[in-house]
Amino acid sequence: MSPFKKYLGRLLRIAVAIIFLQTLYFKFSAHPDSVYIFSKLGVEPYGRIGLGILELITGILILIPKTAKYGMFSGLVLISGALASHLGPLGIEIRGDGGTLFYLAVLTFALTLVWWGLNFQEIKSWIKPKA
Repeated sequence: MSPFKKYLGRLLRIAVAIIFLQTLYFKFSAHPDSVYIFSKLGVEPYGRIGLGILELITGILILIPKTAKYGMFSGLVLISGALASHLGPLGIEIRGDGGTLFYLAVLTFALTLVWWGLNFQEIKSWIKPKA
């Protein structure tokens, strides 16, 4: 892998991890916006706390180079769920945020996909059956 791809991959991982980890404050402190979101989804408080724990684990996995692929896969799954929630019951705008949470989810999804694209050759070796 070229040095550019290596450093870009690192930067993408750090950005995605920061996004996942910064949301933990809102989930674990029962911020009113977080409580509203998970109440609307019908999974408050267990869904909020459970998802917070999953996002914490995901963020940590992303930051550790040897486990980054697992973290980025988990991140892709989690953020896909967030996008589906926004496109479904939550809507794009949450409590007058102008769609900020939705667009942050789109950004996170895009950064994760770019990381997977940079690592495509390596990914093929992870999923290729051993002879």
